[in-house]
Amino acid sequence: MVLALLAVWVVWGSTYLAIKIALGSLPPFGMAATRFFLAGSILYVVLRLRGTPPPNPAQWRSAVVIGLLMLTLANGGVVWAQGRISSSVAALGVASTPLWVALLAGFLERWPRPIEWAGLTIGFLGVFLLNWDGDLRATPAAAVALLVSQISWAVGAMLNRRLTLPEGAMASASQMIAGGAILFLASVLAGEGVPRAPSAESLAALAYLVAFGSIVAFSAFNFLIRNVSPSLATSNAYVNPIVAVLLGVGLAGEQLRAASLVAMAIIVTGVALVLLAQDR
Repeated sequence: MVLALLAVWVVWGSTYLAIKIALGSLPPFGMAATRFFLAGSILYVVLRLRGTPPPNPAQWRSAVVIGLLMLTLANGGVVWAQGRISSSVAALGVASTPLWVALLAGFLERWPRPIEWAGLTIGFLGVFLLNWDGDLRATPAAAVALLVSQISWAVGAMLNRRLTLPEGAMASASQMIAGGAILFLASVLAGEGVPRAPSAESLAALAYLVAFGSIVAFSAFNFLIRNVSPSLATSNAYVNPIVAVLLGVGLAGEQLRAASLVAMAIIVTGVALVLLAQDR
């Protein structure tokens, strides 16, 4: 479990910078489609060679639903937004996802407790600041894409615990194959062409996203969401923005406005209150 947590905490935090580098010479939907379809296919072949049974039709249908929500709409939205904003700002925009999980849980399980409502209020105030006086203000299209991404991920995370999916890593493989296939369709509909000469940096970043950001980290998340509490499974919201900001500022020379840093502190505080309340 510790290794799974480290994967979703640190590896996913680093993927924001990797996505930014990959987008240097690769189209957003095509890059994301290649990432997930390739990662899912590799994992699927390895599992089948080990004797893992293939998903049945019902499990494939569930994988398509999760792939559409968590990979096409959620991750695809983040990738598209990162073509217009820095990796640090994208990570900050996604940091409030656990707030949406807690809010949506009220319709399916129970309404938040008073301390959770306090965390939701604080967190969404941070989101408002990030969009009103932070770095997202000048890019409203990216802000909308990140909002759709957060809600889609929250819905997908909740359904992940309820739908009939394959056991173990086969769930991740089937979801990535389905999500990658839908992203390929999105790439065609968006008119993205095949890049003629992608840079070595973009290809290296894509390889990192396939191996670590998808096969390792996404499989670790699927393990956590099915075996630990939702609050612990989504605790990467504490760490991912910090890792992304440190890498973006330290390695890519990105800059953040003071309002964005304040928004990050407010969002993380709100998320912390929600997750701690859920643990109790």
